[in-house]
Amino acid sequence: MNHDIQQTWEHYVSSWKAATPEAARAAFARSLDPRCVYTDPLTQARGWDELAAAMQQFHAQVPGGHFVTTYFLAHHGKSIARWNMVGGDGAILGDGISYGEYSDAGMLVAMTGFFETGA
Repeated sequence: MNHDIQQTWEHYVSSWKAATPEAARAAFARSLDPRCVYTDPLTQARGWDELAAAMQQFHAQVPGGHFVTTYFLAHHGKSIARWNMVGGDGAILGDGISYGEYSDAGMLVAMTGFFETGA
């Protein structure tokens, strides 16, 4: 089960690299419940439409930006992951930790990111 959860997590992480909302939605279909909620210190997005829009804003600020999981641990339908935010040139721009919650079907229903905001 944990392997399946990690695969779901990585499909979700890949959606952050998607260049278009359509490509993000393809990754969403393999990883996210349509009613998912994404929260980080700077934003909250409910559902696929709001999350796809937040991802497009991220790409406008960090062209080619994406995330790489460096550590993953899961049990009982919950996970934590450490990650690096990577720029389009491959440089590490920051790091953080995320908490995920999964439905009985194994899809992410809540993703909460934690990182320094510089504020």
